[in-house]
Amino acid sequence: MSGINWGALGIVALVSLAVGVIVVVLVSLAMVGLSAREAAPEGELVSADDTPLIGKNTSAMSPAVGTTVAAICLLAAAAIVLYGLYIIAF
Repeated sequence: MSGINWGALGIVALVSLAVGVIVVVLVSLAMVGLSAREAAPEGELVSADDTPLIGKNTSAMSPAVGTTVAAICLLAAAAIVLYGLYIIAF
């Protein structure tokens, strides 16, 4: 009877953690890309004390670039997930 191969188990745990983080980051970047499609607000946004709001519905990306970034990120995340399922199934 052989014991548990702790080195291999540790590698599997680290790779699983890394891939999980990568998938979450890719999906969040896709959401940032899709937020570029939101229409710009009318007029300048200010807070209650008349200071301008920074980062509220302002995007440096055009809607086309944002959509492209979102599509690439979502396709990459889907490819990672599907490859993991392929490894498990076959």
